[in-house]
Amino acid sequence: MKKTLLATAIAGALGASAAAQAATVYDQDGTKVDLYGRIAMGISGGGPEEQDGEAKSTGTEFKDVYSRLRLSGSHQLTSDLSAFASVEWRFRGDERDQSDGFREVRHSFLGLRSDQFGTIQAGSFDSFYNTFVAAPFDVYLDRGLELSAGQGGDLQARGDSLGYFTPDLSGFQAFIMTKHYTGNGQVAGSDGSNSSELNTQGGVKYEWGGLRLAAGFAQDRDDRALSGDGDTRHNYTGRDRRGADENIYGATASYAFNDNFSARLGYETQDTNDGAIDAGGDVEQYSGYDTWGLGASYSLGAWAFHADVYRVDLDNAEEERIAWAAGAYYKVSSNFDVFGELHRADQGDITVSTDDGVEVDENDDSVYWLVGARYHF
Repeated sequence: MKKTLLATAIAGALGASAAAQAATVYDQDGTKVDLYGRIAMGISGGGPEEQDGEAKSTGTEFKDVYSRLRLSGSHQLTSDLSAFASVEWRFRGDERDQSDGFREVRHSFLGLRSDQFGTIQAGSFDSFYNTFVAAPFDVYLDRGLELSAGQGGDLQARGDSLGYFTPDLSGFQAFIMTKHYTGNGQVAGSDGSNSSELNTQGGVKYEWGGLRLAAGFAQDRDDRALSGDGDTRHNYTGRDRRGADENIYGATASYAFNDNFSARLGYETQDTNDGAIDAGGDVEQYSGYDTWGLGASYSLGAWAFHADVYRVDLDNAEEERIAWAAGAYYKVSSNFDVFGELHRADQGDITVSTDDGVEVDENDDSVYWLVGARYHF
């Protein structure tokens, strides 16, 4: 196995990537259809004691760990050009759910792929910034990624998106994508406008031997001007962005020393939007940050391990926070694996309200833990 493939192999829990597990259900006359799914269950506990400014329970929970079902297809148009499409659903595998069944369409996109000219795709898919730049750190099944504001593939993506990346040019690849936010049907802003908005991201990646370097940016424009004087009820934003109205910039470097061990270093930054805060905006929403990450992955037979530590310096915080994550994975068979993960966000002192309405400061030192198993089919 090439050293440059090590990070990808370990991230897929000892090399069991979705592509490798997918079953071909049709392959004839240049058309191929693959089916992939997984059911993942776990037990978790601990974690941050505050969410959206409110105290939350951190007790033990039986939970679904991102079970999903994917259907993908491709058709060879010429010797160099192929068309492809993919749709993936998430479902709650841990409980009886008659309300929405498949609770969300996680991905749904189509495109054209050429070894000579590159790949273009449109629809709902993961952030290219995450795929190319943050990927070396995106190795955990649940929590642990602190880059891309901790959102992973959600950053300015997964819906109304168009992207392009070049073929491999002697180790170099470049990417660009944009997400469209329509103003149709939205409440006009104070200037009477409800124009559409685009958020773009782009960057480059270089691989040589065991070395992988990547750098990129992602626009994080705020749409509140389109929804009327900061009225967040009509924001276009969902969980796919912070909306701080300042670009995110990041770079990562990873090196595979051999087929078993790799290390990674990352940096990401976003400026504070002082104008939005001065105008009455939420400090947490518009505060900038600087994040450094350092981690490593190691595989040994059926075992794989990850460990990462982050220093996150929030512009509005008096102290930086030191977050860390670790995971262990064991491949029982080609279709079945078990895992355990730990994550400490280190949120520092938080203000929570007691039952009698008194606000007190507490230190959030609880470590989030998760153990479980996955079956791939």
